[in-house]
Amino acid sequence: MKMSDLISAQAARAYIEAGGIIAILRGDFAARIVQVGEALFTGGITTIEMTLNSPGALAAISQLREALGGRALIGAGTVMTPDEAGAALAHGAQFIVAPDTNPEVVAACRAKDCAMIPGAMTATEVAAAWRMGATMVKVFPAGSLGPGYLRALRGPLPHIPLVPTGGMELENVAGFIEAGAAAVGVGGPLVGKKAPTDLAGLAARAAEFVKRVAAARRSSGQSES
Repeated sequence: MKMSDLISAQAARAYIEAGGIIAILRGDFAARIVQVGEALFTGGITTIEMTLNSPGALAAISQLREALGGRALIGAGTVMTPDEAGAALAHGAQFIVAPDTNPEVVAACRAKDCAMIPGAMTATEVAAAWRMGATMVKVFPAGSLGPGYLRALRGPLPHIPLVPTGGMELENVAGFIEAGAAAVGVGGPLVGKKAPTDLAGLAARAAEFVKRVAAARRSSGQSES
């Protein structure tokens, strides 16, 4: 699927699910944002989220879109208000992620048919976010809760695509995929908190995350796109 096809929220969801990993950039990446994006892509990660509480986040989103447009899906994270969502979209964001579920942000994204992934933790919060029109639901913080918690959520809510985020590491990512995660959001353990100088090392870490997600999908009988 080419990025030119990713116009609707559902198309973006399909792309995120196919890749299985959202790389989360939170911190000072401004000086090397394009190189970081290219390294992630080299490692096989094709969905990248730039959090808005990072220095120069909006400019970074624009630069990533210009450099990786047609190859990778670029989004904005830690979006707390409709105005922030609008600014991110104006700078080229193709999906929006939040740590919470703000009905106004969800509505603003729905109005533009932009993929919206709000944050939730309990079954009540997850179901409420879905009813509001979330494209997928971010389960946050997931690492401290564990794969068993995600599996339990999916018991009564199998129709809601869940994206566990927070504490995703090489050691536990397979467990979350096997528990039914539609994708995982990976930040610090993959990219750190500032632009790395070892871009080959970043690409290698990205490739290992991709490998473990693919293997977990095979072992649990999930189809690979």
